[in-house]
Order: sequence, then structure tokens, then C-alpha cells
Amino acid sequence: MALIKTCRGKTPVHGNDCWFAENTTIVGDVAMGDQCSVWFNAVIRGDVNSIEMGNKVNVQDGAVIHCTFEKTKTVLGNNVSIGHNALVHGCTVEDNVLIGMGSIVMDDCYIESGSIIAAGAVLLEGTRVEAGSIYAGVPAKKVKEISPELFEGEVMRIANNYVKYSGWFKE
Repeated sequence: MALIKTCRGKTPVHGNDCWFAENTTIVGDVAMGDQCSVWFNAVIRGDVNSIEMGNKVNVQDGAVIHCTFEKTKTVLGNNVSIGHNALVHGCTVEDNVLIGMGSIVMDDCYIESGSIIAAGAVLLEGTRVEAGSIYAGVPAKKVKEISPELFEGEVMRIANNYVKYSGWFKE
């Protein structure tokens, strides 16, 4: 069973039809919507500030979501995919976003809807990602606009697939 732990009087809460891997850790002031999944070795630490997650958010293996004490909380919209080993820290992510494997999103970043953060990208503190764009590199910069095919084929496909994948573990 996942480690779900109260901290500073706050206990994580979640909506309906969520799934958490046995070695997931979810701590403190964390609120997530329906059909979320948190995968193996992922950590969501709402110990120093709040973490809010919408519906159909998937936090893949080894990812870490955290924030900064008395400074930045983390807010994730609906249909957000956090790739394997990504670090998402004290930022806002709107709906329908893919944050690639091994990427880093620092404090006060704002990722607008329909965007992709490429694998291994590093968004420096305070970066604003334009809606419908792909950011890549270190530090991350806009590399192109997202085509409708890429949006459906990656951002939406991955969010929907992780709802399906989590269902395999609920059987």
C-alpha cells in the first residue's frame, strides 16, 4: 500500500478512481482530483506548502512534486502527465500538458495549456511557457508550436493511456 502520511495536521486527499503504486509516497497538504495515478517510487511532498492536482493527472515512476516553504505552492491542472524522473517544484501547470522524462520545472514557472516540456528540459525559475508550444533544452526555450496531431498523439494520448494503465492494477 502507498505511504500516505499526515504532516503538520494535513492529510492528502484524492478523488474517485485514483491509483497509487505500493511504494509511492504522498505527504501532507496534497489534494488531487479523479482518475489520478501515482506510479512506482514517485514522491508528492506537500509538507512545506500545498500541492493541488486536477483530474487525470499521472505522476510517473520516480517523479518528485514539491514546493517551497512559505513561498511557492504547486498547482497542476487536468490531463497533466509528469514523465518518469521529472522534478516539478513550486510552479503552476495548466490543463493538457506533458512534462517529459527527466525534466526539471523550477519555482514560479507557469506552463500554459496544451504545451510539452521535452525530456531533459530545464525550466529555470520564473519561466513562462506559451500555450500550445514545445520547450526544450537547458535552459529550456521555445522550439516550436504543437501541431493538432502532436497534441492528440502525445499530450492527450498519454493522459488517457495512464488512466487505462492504472486500471490494469485495479483488477
